[in-house]
This record gives sequence, C-alpha cells and structure tokens, in this order.
Amino acid sequence: MSNNKKFVVEANFIENAMRLNLSLSEFLLLLYFENADDGIFDLEKISQKLKVDSNILLEAFNNLFSKKLITLESEKDIIGKRIDKVSLNNFYEKLNETKKREEKKQLKEDIFSKFESEFGRPLSGTEFEVIKAWLDKMYSEELILKALDEAVYNGATSIRYIDTILYEWQKKGFKTVEDVENNLKSRYENRKLEETNILEYNWLEDNENK
Repeated sequence: MSNNKKFVVEANFIENAMRLNLSLSEFLLLLYFENADDGIFDLEKISQKLKVDSNILLEAFNNLFSKKLITLESEKDIIGKRIDKVSLNNFYEKLNETKKREEKKQLKEDIFSKFESEFGRPLSGTEFEVIKAWLDKMYSEELILKALDEAVYNGATSIRYIDTILYEWQKKGFKTVEDVENNLKSRYENRKLEETNILEYNWLEDNENK
C-alpha cells in the first residue's frame, strides 16, 4: 500500500468496531490491515502511514493479538520464502457474533412491544415472565410471534391461549414457522379435496339408482 493511497472505510466497519470498545490505535491498525494489499506487519511502514509512534502500534498489535481479533497466517511468497500475514478473520467473526447478540436482544424487546400492541394494553408482570419463559425454553422468537398471530386471528388474545398453541406445536415437533405453515397448508389442501369430492358427487344419479 503506497503512502499516497487513502484509506477506504465503510460506515458499518466503524459502527461494528465501536461495539468492541477498541482503542484508537487498535482501530487504526485494523483499518490499516483492512486496506492493506499484502497484510504484512511492517511496523516502520505502518507507523509512517498512520503517523503513529511505532511503540504505540506495537502495543496495539499485541492487544489485538491477545484479544484474538487478529491472527498470523504463514504462507510462501513467489520465491518460496515463508512469511507471516495478518488475518482479520477472527475480527469479522467477532463482529458477526456481537451483531447477532444485539439483534437477538432487540428482537426480544420487540416481542414484548408486539404483544402489548396486539393486546392493546401493557403486559402484566406475570405475562412478561411467561413470555420470557417461552424464550428461555428455546422457542424461537419467530415461532412465538406466529402463535400470537394465530391467537389474534382467532380473537383469543390471551397468554394462556398462546401458551396452549405453543405447547401443541411442540408436541407435533414444530420448531420453525415453516413447519407450522407447511402443516396448515397440508390441512387446507386436504380440506379442499374433501369439499371437492362432495361437490363432484352425482347426487341425482345416486337417487336414480336407489
């Protein structure tokens, strides 16, 4: 990477990196390797590029390494010499894990808001604990919301009714919304087939044969 080359950084890189509580020097070092052409840790070169003291960068590098946000991967260059290159794979995996945890937390918070919206009132302490217990039982958020939709459709917006739905789905082995929808689709198709058979039955001919 030439000294005249500017860093390119996406907004989500900054946003996600901030979630990890990195120091400025650690962030700059990650940003450097994000844009680096070769991934080689050349302390003097990086110090000149970032305009940061080499001792500070070395400390930042060791911190990132001890946090397991970066690793060194060995490979051979064109003349067969083995060199170590910095890999950011762990950093990206950490960002994904952090993002998923936050999304899951947000989704849980949205579930309570969704229940209150459909019920038209704040949840009681007991209702809040029941919903929390569903989540702790490893019911997926999507499955719980699907049960809520079913209850609303049937005009029975009560925690007990929704708990019964989830219990029945669990007995049937339903783990995803797709499992529920496939079952409902199958029942609907079977019902339509029964209705078609009744409609296509020749009642007049049956009466003449009697």
